[in-house]
Amino acid sequence: MSEGRNPNAGHRRRLRERFKKGGLRALHDYEVLELLLTYAIPRRDVKPLAKELIRRFKGFRGVLDAPIDELAAVRGMGENAALLATLVKECCALYLYDKVMGSTCVGTPKDLVDYLSVRLAGERNEKFLAVYLNTKNEIIEVETLHEGTLNETAVYPRTVVERAFKHNARSVIFVHNHPSGDPAPSRNDKLLTRSLERAAEGVGLAVLDHIIIGRNSFRSGKSEGWVGRRADPERRIAGVGEEE
Repeated sequence: MSEGRNPNAGHRRRLRERFKKGGLRALHDYEVLELLLTYAIPRRDVKPLAKELIRRFKGFRGVLDAPIDELAAVRGMGENAALLATLVKECCALYLYDKVMGSTCVGTPKDLVDYLSVRLAGERNEKFLAVYLNTKNEIIEVETLHEGTLNETAVYPRTVVERAFKHNARSVIFVHNHPSGDPAPSRNDKLLTRSLERAAEGVGLAVLDHIIIGRNSFRSGKSEGWVGRRADPERRIAGVGEEE
């Protein structure tokens, strides 16, 4: 399409040139979103829409985390643009997933936490995942085992063990999110962890950690002493001065 037919072509070209030369750091958040929207909305000036999305969803991250139907309902957005925004987030998650698969887990690896944070970002329900590892502590699979409110019986120990056998796993890291954004472990989180640990220990499956993902941070049961064979019994159940 020529610039004569599209009065916004010059601005779009300059925006793309700034990105090509300086990357995302050369653009404001709304300009990154504006550039993205140009590929779904070919003719219209999308700067006002980009700014409105940033305002309504409280930042660039909030836009990508928003459900497709909520994005599509914004005036001027439409389904195609909403799908594109959601696709960007899913591509980020896929990139990070490929990055962690086969990687070695020592402690609480940053790449794994980064992937989990993107995968679980914006989820409105709790999701419980199992990260399975082989004898070399390499990640071989990440599976969702439960969705919904967690309690001591929410995840069947038998399921954890059966899936571990299927993948020939020798250890596992449990992960779940707190939609509230606060990753502090609850009493139910710890009771569930202990129940799963008992089942895993019975078949020689090592539980390496239980990671809880919040909005801007995470908590590690191993680091805090409520996961693992040497876990402090008081911390394991009661927490560390936390209100349940």
